[in-house]
Amino acid sequence: MSRLTRKLIVRIAAALCVVFVLSFAVNTYFLPKYFLYQKKHKLTELVSELAPMEYSPLLGRIEHIEEQYQVTIAHASLSDTVDNLNQELLMQLNRKGITLSKFWLTEDSIAILRKGGKVNKIYDQSKLKSSFLANFLAVDGSVFVVGESISHSAETIQIVNHFNAYIWIGMLILLILLSSLYTIRIVKPLAKLNETAKAISNLSFTQVDIRTGDEIETLAHSINRMSEKLEESHQLLESKNANLRTFIADISHELKTPLSLIQVYASGLQDGLDDGTYASVIRQKSEEMADMIDRLLELSRLQVVSYQFEPIDFRQLMTETLDAYRIVFQQHGLEINTNERLTEAWVMADRQKLESVLHNWVTNAMKYTTGKQVSITTETKEDSVHFCIKNDTDIEEDSKWEQIWEPFYVMESSRSKKFSGTGLGLSIARTVLENHNASYGLTVQEGTVTFYFSIPLHRRAIEPIT
Repeated sequence: MSRLTRKLIVRIAAALCVVFVLSFAVNTYFLPKYFLYQKKHKLTELVSELAPMEYSPLLGRIEHIEEQYQVTIAHASLSDTVDNLNQELLMQLNRKGITLSKFWLTEDSIAILRKGGKVNKIYDQSKLKSSFLANFLAVDGSVFVVGESISHSAETIQIVNHFNAYIWIGMLILLILLSSLYTIRIVKPLAKLNETAKAISNLSFTQVDIRTGDEIETLAHSINRMSEKLEESHQLLESKNANLRTFIADISHELKTPLSLIQVYASGLQDGLDDGTYASVIRQKSEEMADMIDRLLELSRLQVVSYQFEPIDFRQLMTETLDAYRIVFQQHGLEINTNERLTEAWVMADRQKLESVLHNWVTNAMKYTTGKQVSITTETKEDSVHFCIKNDTDIEEDSKWEQIWEPFYVMESSRSKKFSGTGLGLSIARTVLENHNASYGLTVQEGTVTFYFSIPLHRRAIEPIT
């Protein structure tokens, strides 16, 4: 038997015992008093109904009243002596089956009745194990006694308590058996939940199948959902750890290459082998390292830096960005095609950071396109501004495009090594877009790659340009 089963049985049994003790005490000490109170109340109400009646009608209805209310009624004249009055009443009660060893109406009580008052008495018949509860009232010079015989309840209550004890013992045994069966239905699912929780704590994200139709089944569903979420989080954490290891390896490689060249050319300077280009190479590689470190610092800063959001005109931002690149595109024999379908272009954004995303994507399109043109489309879709930039590509492998957002990943087909970057630009762009609650992504189809993002609109009135 499990600890939970024992605990439930003990507590249920204890509660049942407390109820039995209270029932025993109430039956023994309070039930007789309550029974007597009810009888007195009954007779008092009956006498109040009879008091206004006249002698003859009341005398004619005695048998009916006795049958209806299960009482005994006797009467005598108040003009008789005390002895004769008591003897007459006692004789009538005897004829109706009420045998009393003690019965007497005193002169003081008779005097009260003669004045129109009422008298209540209880005659304890100890040897007969009963009492006679009597109410006296005077009607037209006669006294009427309305009474009821009450058996002593102590012995009866004792028998009832003994009988109840047997019932309670049987109920206790039955309750223990039913509790055992019921708690087994509770404990088994809880044991399964406990095993599942232990497995989850050991990073084994199992699930449990419990169908009880109650809160335990609801708890099982919650634990299953928690297991799924924890498994997803664990996998994501493992993926991030793997990316971090790759990131560290990549940055080590990216920094080691220029450092090695710097060391080689510095040694050449010391050995007098400089042909006039060594210092230039050392400076170039130092600048590349400085640029890479700046980009790394920018990527790190974007994770925690606060953003200065304000309403900006995306149409104006887009125009200024493209104007800065038109001459460069012409120098490389490229054409920019723009298609603007904006009905409203105000967005909440950090202008500088969103501008860096546009610069990065336009630069990448210029570097990696295999065609002669780059297409840019801006339009309003539902409650957001949608931007996409499209260029030709000869890279079809999905595996390469899946890594495009990772740091230090550089496509091999750059149009010119002069424009080859550090591979941090898209990682920075991803961080910026995520902090703007923008959806983003890319698609590759029929030799064309399209980068896109959607940023929520900021509803405001556009002031006319003067």
